[in-house]
Amino acid sequence: MTSHDDQLGTVTEIMRDTRIAVLTYHSAEGTLVSTPMGTQDFETPSTVWFITERDTDKVHAITADPRVNVSYSSKSGWVSLTGTARVNEDRAKLRELWDASAGIFMSGGPDDEGNVLLEVSGVTAEYWESPGKVSMAIGLAKGLVSDAEPDLGDNDTVTL
Repeated sequence: MTSHDDQLGTVTEIMRDTRIAVLTYHSAEGTLVSTPMGTQDFETPSTVWFITERDTDKVHAITADPRVNVSYSSKSGWVSLTGTARVNEDRAKLRELWDASAGIFMSGGPDDEGNVLLEVSGVTAEYWESPGKVSMAIGLAKGLVSDAEPDLGDNDTVTL
């Protein structure tokens, strides 16, 4: 049995190894919408920060229905983070997180009122830890020639 701290460590590693996450939210019409987002930072997997523009369909939709999912995928595995999001106006935090990549996608800078933080508060994180490409290939090959089930890595859900 893996400890809660070990599970959080796995989730953290996968999230840190992922360059672009996918944020999923409910549109004003009630459909699911997914959009790529660069994670600016997270203190723990339970608090994730994105920078976005205030006047977007995404921000309007999340303000109306804050339920979100953020998915991460790296060589280490996959994470599905479920929680809520809110617009955060903390200019000091926005300045702290602002980097060259933010300037590419948004006009103005961290003091521009049109730019805000999106703070995601995670409730649970389901993860799938990858055993690695070679181990997975060997496991799949064994499964094809025998009745053995391949080792596809660890999977669990962690309460944050």
